[in-house]
Amino acid sequence: MTWLTEQISAVGAWVLNQIVYTGRFGHFSWQVIRKFPASLKRFSIVVQQMMFLGNHSLLIIAVSGFFIGAVLGLQGYDILVTYGSEEALGVLVALALIRELGPVVTALLFAGRAGTSLTAEIGLMRSGEQLSAMEMMGVDPMQRVIAPRFTATMISLPILTMIFNAVGIIGGYVVGVWLIGSDSGAYWSHMQASVDVFSDIGNGVIKSIVFGMIVGLVALFQGYTSRATPEGVSRATTRTVVVSSLLILAFDFIMTAMMFAS
Repeated sequence: MTWLTEQISAVGAWVLNQIVYTGRFGHFSWQVIRKFPASLKRFSIVVQQMMFLGNHSLLIIAVSGFFIGAVLGLQGYDILVTYGSEEALGVLVALALIRELGPVVTALLFAGRAGTSLTAEIGLMRSGEQLSAMEMMGVDPMQRVIAPRFTATMISLPILTMIFNAVGIIGGYVVGVWLIGSDSGAYWSHMQASVDVFSDIGNGVIKSIVFGMIVGLVALFQGYTSRATPEGVSRATTRTVVVSSLLILAFDFIMTAMMFAS
């Protein structure tokens, strides 16, 4: 009976901790979003952070986009040629990238590359008491440090997603047209006729903005609340990747159901 009581108590304590953790994250997110308009007044800091985050992520996103597009071209042609519809290869590659793979894969890569660097940066500032020093000097760290980085992630991810999509479509073209021999004109013309600016590209941009907000909030929260030790910062960066990835996939399902389900 004692063992059962201990197990129930442990489960209850875990649930309570998760509720408290979720509440702290919600409060932090609300504070950051409240400071969002103020961060636009210091847009030079936002641009600086965009350059930092973009340079960290651009190469891996471009390379990943090319190879994912190439795989889509290879697999898509193999499937479509069975039904005599190989001229629709461009549509398959473009819609798969623009609707789903582009926003999701870019966000996952962004979380692993830029999100962890944000967490480590804020965690080191917390352990070095730089944020506490700002508060003592009357400077709001939320407005001066956190909000501009959140804005930068929200703007950077849609741009990186567009690059991912463009490079992925080129990768599909290289494999499907140059290597396999599919018709070049059909690849582009069917894509142009089938991809809608608002329902496809617009919804993909909305997804990437939401994913950018998720990565930014999770990364900054983990760094802001990390323990002031090297081990604490290390664990915070790990949690950034795990939590961001789960939230990205969950919100992708929700938004896909809302946007594309008919």
